[in-house]
Amino acid sequence: MHSIYVDAEFGDDERRQKLYDGDLFVYSPRPSTLALTEFAAAMAREAFAPLDPETAQFEMAVEDYAALLAELKPAFIHHPESKRLIQEMLADFGCDEEQTYFDVPRMRSSTSNDYLTTGIAFAFHPHRDTWYSAPHFQLNWWLPIFAISDDNGLAFHPRYWQTPVRNSSRVYNYAEWNATSRKIAATQIGTDTRIQPVPEEEVELTPQIRPICKPGGIILFSGAQLHSSVPNTSGRTRFSIDLRTVHLGDAVAGLTAPNIDSDCTGTTMGDYLRVSDLEHVPAEVVDAFDTPKVDDEVA
Repeated sequence: MHSIYVDAEFGDDERRQKLYDGDLFVYSPRPSTLALTEFAAAMAREAFAPLDPETAQFEMAVEDYAALLAELKPAFIHHPESKRLIQEMLADFGCDEEQTYFDVPRMRSSTSNDYLTTGIAFAFHPHRDTWYSAPHFQLNWWLPIFAISDDNGLAFHPRYWQTPVRNSSRVYNYAEWNATSRKIAATQIGTDTRIQPVPEEEVELTPQIRPICKPGGIILFSGAQLHSSVPNTSGRTRFSIDLRTVHLGDAVAGLTAPNIDSDCTGTTMGDYLRVSDLEHVPAEVVDAFDTPKVDDEVA
C-alpha cells in the first residue's frame, strides 16, 4: 500500500525516504515553482508566436514543428535562468543545498492525436528512469507548464513497484546514448529508430494513478517508479518540465529505492549539479556508479 501526500510538510530527509519506499508527493503551485514554469511558458509562447503553443500543432507541418522544438528545448535546458530558478525552488522545498544535486531541466511536450510522438517529442511507454542508467536514489520533479487533464498527463503503475517487468535495459548505456542517439532526436519523425529500454512483456496499464496539479504544481516521485505518458487525446499539446535530483549523502550511505529489474550500464551521476554552487558530483562518487558495458569488461 502506497500513499499520495498532498502539500505535505515533511522535512527533506523523511520525504526522500518515503519516496524511496514508493510513495508519491503532489504539491500546489507556489512562487518558486511558478517562476520556473512561467519562464518556460514565456519561452514557448515566444518560440511559437503568433501561434498558441498548445494548439500550434494543428497549423504547422510536423517537420517544421519538430525543428522548432529542436531549438526551443535546448534553449530552455541551457539557459542560466533555468538553473537559477531551480536552485531557488529546491532551496524553497527544504533541500540541503550542499548535499542536493540536480540535472538540467527538460522541457517535455506531448502532442495530441498522435501528431508527433517520436524523437524530440517522444511519447514515453511504461518505463522506470532507472532503466536509463539513473541511480536508484534519483527523484523526479515533474511540473506542468500549462493546464493538464486526465487525458494528457502522467500515469503511474503502482502494482509494478514490487513486481519486476522484463525489459531491454541491458542494451542501454548512458554514455553511448549521449554520443549517438540524443543528437539525432529531432530527425526521428514518424518512426523512432533509437535503441532504448522497453518492456519485453505486456504491462497491465490498469490500475493506474494519474495525478493532476495546476500549472506550477509538482508531482514528485522516485525514478524507480514505473510510469508513462498518458496517450494525449485532449486536443491540446501538453508542455511540462522535469528535473531530477540526487542526495550525495544517500549515494554514499546506500539509501535508495529497490532495484528489481534494471540491468543497464553507465550512469547519469556525472550530469548533476550541486544546488549551492553548480559544482558536479565528486568524480570518485561518479566512478563508483559507472558500471561498464559487458564488451568493456571482456576487453
